[in-house]
Amino acid sequence: MRTNVAFKSLFTIALAASLFSCNSNKDSSRATGWDINSKDGGFQYKTDYKEQETAPGLVFVEGGTFTMGRVQDDVMHDWNNTPTQQHVQSFYMDETEVTNLMYMEYLDWLKSVFPPSEENYRNIYNGAVPDTLVWRNRLGFNETMVMNYLRHPAYANYPVVGVNWIQAVEFSKWRTNRVNELILEREGITQEGARFNVDAASTFDTETYLNAPSQTYGGSEEMLRGGNKADDFGTTPVDGGEAKNIYVQRKDGVLSPEYRLPTEAEWEYAALGLVGIRSYNVYRGRKKYPWDGQYTRSGDTRRMGDQLANFKQGAGDYGGIAGWSDDGADITAEVKTYEPNDFGLYDMAGNVAEWVADVYRPIVDDEFNDFNYYRGNVYTKNAISEDGTVKIVAPDGVVYDTLSSGRIVARELPGQIVQEAITESDTYMRTNFDSSDNRNFRDGDKSSTRYYAPFQDIESPGKRMYNSPQYGVATDSTGNVKPEYDAAKRTTLVSDEVRVYKGGSWRDRAYWLDPAQRRYFPQDMATDYIGFRNAMSRVGSKSKEENKTARHN
Repeated sequence: MRTNVAFKSLFTIALAASLFSCNSNKDSSRATGWDINSKDGGFQYKTDYKEQETAPGLVFVEGGTFTMGRVQDDVMHDWNNTPTQQHVQSFYMDETEVTNLMYMEYLDWLKSVFPPSEENYRNIYNGAVPDTLVWRNRLGFNETMVMNYLRHPAYANYPVVGVNWIQAVEFSKWRTNRVNELILEREGITQEGARFNVDAASTFDTETYLNAPSQTYGGSEEMLRGGNKADDFGTTPVDGGEAKNIYVQRKDGVLSPEYRLPTEAEWEYAALGLVGIRSYNVYRGRKKYPWDGQYTRSGDTRRMGDQLANFKQGAGDYGGIAGWSDDGADITAEVKTYEPNDFGLYDMAGNVAEWVADVYRPIVDDEFNDFNYYRGNVYTKNAISEDGTVKIVAPDGVVYDTLSSGRIVARELPGQIVQEAITESDTYMRTNFDSSDNRNFRDGDKSSTRYYAPFQDIESPGKRMYNSPQYGVATDSTGNVKPEYDAAKRTTLVSDEVRVYKGGSWRDRAYWLDPAQRRYFPQDMATDYIGFRNAMSRVGSKSKEENKTARHN
């Protein structure tokens, strides 16, 4: 009897072990043992995800620690880049600056989907066009660039300029949507060619697709209906003989994160290109340029003496003597003219300076944070209708913003989810943030604090952080925009509306080629020497699979 009981117990244990052994695969839950991807029931999860796909135009930048700021002599004596130790997560970055051709693709899409001939959409296209008049100089003849630089094919692969910070942000949003729209079509989720058959009432937006997919493409059943790959996402493509809509979710890992402007810390880290160097002095901030060495000329025997970037070499010298050109350019140069740094990034010094995401302040507050440092967080949330659904911008509900320059730009386009500031109820009992706008958080000494008496203005006593100019615009009865100039005495140009730009340009001396240098410019103004490139966050592991394999071999 005891033998039979013992045998049954052993059999039960063996059977259980066998069952759990059968389920010990990627589709078996480690929490419950259930088959989580069964077609007969259960939940669907992406268990064979490998890693993030590198999106168009980008290269991988593996994160790490570095000395942000300048540790060498500060000949300008501005002391706004005191060295701090920072850590940056892995991310992706544009191989080159955004070019005229890339930006023209954006403009032509806007013109096609939102015809400027229609009054309601006129300012969408007009607000996105770069300011080509930045090339003009009262004592210089630059009309050739005014008329040709943006659109002529000779300049197609030159970095776009005349783009203000806000326009660069809007381009980034557009690029995100176009890339993800193509991914969905490639995966057979949406109708083939859907991206070409859109108008103002049927545009695609990534966040709308993830939060309210049935309202994407204006709710068009035909355009949302996919092809043959529906089974890859756990849903049968036919139901009762009729095709049904298949929606990709964030958990499927198919769509790319957003294209955006890099943070200042990311840009400086990427420009230094420390991946190929293990020198202690370099790690401690002794690297002067994106390339190796302390000089701007090449020491390579094949290119001995050639300049390694496009910059102003002296008074009246933008490119050297004819026939013996030092850097091969006078204004901007075609992208990829010079060698890339160790991350594979081109023109991280010279050519054009570049917008980054950060609001400018004279300090980098590493005492509060030294991980993914960024100043400029303004937290928002999706606006919700009374019926509990997200609010989508209607074709006639474009949200415009009138800049201090008088220019009108579109900030929310049809098909996008309406955003609103977070409230006190959203931050109740939180310790990591307590407001929507965090641009002013811990931003300086006593003279820059909110209630420092000398900075209290009659128009808003005690409410302004910096005594900076306040420009405004007014609209007359006919709809014409009239600028309002600030006649008050001001003590600084720093405000919440000025952004950092990094890197030297074709107009700058070699001093500004140092990645640690930082300057600022109003976010709604543009120049002939500031361009931009996009970045994208890395989700998942710090290193790519190929890098991990190389390290272990």
